[in-house]
Amino acid sequence: MNTEKLSARLQAVADFIPKGFKLADIGSDHAYLPCYVVKKGKVPFAIAGEVVEGPFQSALNQVTEEELSEQISVRKGNGLEVIEVNEVDCITIAGMGGALISNILEAGKEKLSNVKRLILQPNISAISIREWLLQNDWELVNEKILEEDGKIYEVLVAEQGNPHQSYTNELHKGLLLGPFLMKEKNNVFIKKWQDEKRNWERILSQLAEANGSEEVQSKIMELKEKITMVEEVLGN
Repeated sequence: MNTEKLSARLQAVADFIPKGFKLADIGSDHAYLPCYVVKKGKVPFAIAGEVVEGPFQSALNQVTEEELSEQISVRKGNGLEVIEVNEVDCITIAGMGGALISNILEAGKEKLSNVKRLILQPNISAISIREWLLQNDWELVNEKILEEDGKIYEVLVAEQGNPHQSYTNELHKGLLLGPFLMKEKNNVFIKKWQDEKRNWERILSQLAEANGSEEVQSKIMELKEKITMVEEVLGN
């Protein structure tokens, strides 16, 4: 991967960035994504934010090497600390856990008032992000699921709007599985949830042998509900 050719995961994120939008890429690592979209003429200005010194230096070196310092500002800071209100139209956060992405958004909420689009790529727990979006008046407008190098990734796209719009009458299913992904039901989606279901069934059989404490019973009920939802969507 480099600034000419992104990984499939980052390419999916890049594809959702609207042309002409000013971008902030949080947790930018080598700044491949901002460099790529600036070089393609897709965005006029980008911020590459990093909290860790090593990746911050990598991003700085990459932007300098590409001679893009006029268009890409590399900044060191925690989450949305690196942007000012009204500075960008679009924020990308990719390659972290869903809970961490949600925490970053929550901690920097005051920076989001005029942001038009969020593009979020969790490695795990996409449900954490969907729940945060729902609670904070962000409407999920698109999703993508893909497999790369044996790992499955989801990309969530949100804009300010009606947070319930995408979920129709199946809120709990939609939060867990993704309302757009659930409708499309592609092969990667089916593979992901068949694997999850098998894993939950394995845990269930272990819990059945454990003591019957209230906590264990609650976990058993939760897993059974999830398995039922997945079976209903997959049709098995």
